[in-house]
Formats: sequence, C-alpha cells, structure tokens
Amino acid sequence: MNTLENRVAVITGGTKGIGKGIARVFAAKGARVVISGRSVAEGEACATELSQAGGSVVFIRADVTKREDLETLADAAAKMYGGIDILCANAGVFPACKLDDMTEADWNHVFDVNLKGMYFSVKACLPWLKKSAAGRIVLTSSITGPITGFPGWSHYGATKAGMLGFMRTAAIELAKFGVTVNAVLPGNIATEGLDGLGADYMRSMASSVPLKRLGTVDEIGYAAAFLASGEASFINGHALVVDGGQILPESLQALESA
Repeated sequence: MNTLENRVAVITGGTKGIGKGIARVFAAKGARVVISGRSVAEGEACATELSQAGGSVVFIRADVTKREDLETLADAAAKMYGGIDILCANAGVFPACKLDDMTEADWNHVFDVNLKGMYFSVKACLPWLKKSAAGRIVLTSSITGPITGFPGWSHYGATKAGMLGFMRTAAIELAKFGVTVNAVLPGNIATEGLDGLGADYMRSMASSVPLKRLGTVDEIGYAAAFLASGEASFINGHALVVDGGQILPESLQALESA
C-alpha cells in the first residue's frame, strides 16, 4: 500500500499507545501526520521521535472534549498542508469502575472523551474531508462493548458500541462525498498503560488469545492504514476486529483443548 503517500492524516490521541502506533505506521508510509493530545511535552517528544525515524509528524495540542480545540486543530492542520484527507478518531480513556461505585461524573467523563470527542473530531475535520479526493475516517473502537464485556467497563463498552452505531449512519450520509467511515476493534494490545501491571498480568492477558501473545500498537496501525488507503476505497461502514482470535473460543476449555 503506497496510497498514503503525501496524504494528510489527523490522529487524535496520537501521542502514546495505539494512537502513536497508528501515527508511526502512517508516517512510515509517507503520510503527513498531525497528532493531538493534551500534554504538550508528551506530544512534542512523540512528534520529534517519529520525525527522526524518517516520517513527517507534527503535534498540535487539543483536548477532544472541547469543540473549540478540535476546530483549531483541524484549521491548523488544513492550513499547514492544504487540507485533510484522513481522520483517525482515536482518543479515548478506559478507567475501570464497577456499577455499584460508578458516579454520574465517572459516566460523563468516559462519554465526553470517547464518544463526544469522536463526534467533535469528525465535525471539525469534515469540511476538508469532503473536499479530499479520498476522504477517510477511521474510528478506534474496541472488542469490549460491541462484542465482549469486562467487569468495570460498562461505561467504556457503551461508548465503544456507540461508536459503531455512529459509524453505520455516518458511512451512509458521507458516501455521497466519497468519504468512507470504518472502525478498528482492537483486542488485548501491549501499550504503555500495561507496563506497571507486571509480567504475570501480561501473561494472563496473552493466555486468552489463541496466538498466545498481545497485539502491538503497530499492528493496529497497519489495520488503520489499510482502511485509510486507496486499496480500501470500496470498504465502508465496516468494523475490523484485530485481536489475534481472542473472540473466537466459546470457553477457556476451547483454548486449552486446541
């Protein structure tokens, strides 16, 4: 796939984790990448690191819960490069909180970042995506919510399922402009957020995956790159699971019997 060459890609939450993996893959494929996040120090360090690896990556600070920040981000990216071809709406949070303990504030925080932040991102970039010769929107959803569940993540799962509901109608509405809307659904992925949980926890997570390992952030990046590419021009409203087969076994016994 070389159709990302010189495409302008805005990646929210692109300074670490899956977002950073997406940015690294896009930059390596020749895209001009704009990453956003809330931490200036973290964002500038990430942009420098990825640029030194041979890519074109710049950082613009934005909080996805603030519509004005996203509008400023989109305007700056379009002014810098003459437009926007790709939006990866990736920013998200996943604080664990079981229903008995969950407050309205807990619920609202996750929805504000994961779902409203996605909506703000799409709205801000849409004028330029509609002008692009190949506008692409790629959402970072999850297997949790649309397919599976996990205690403590009812609010998170609701937002990730909600993203797919948004995707299906947005894909219909935007098709007349040549803009496709798709989503990647990561399974257990090794990110910085897991570093402090210990080797035993990591092994436990990997044991639920038929491939017996966690995915990498770059592997999510490759999936997003495909959906953003010209090769995926006839794929629209699709949810691509990237989980090493994690959702396949009907029980733990199925894995142990393999």
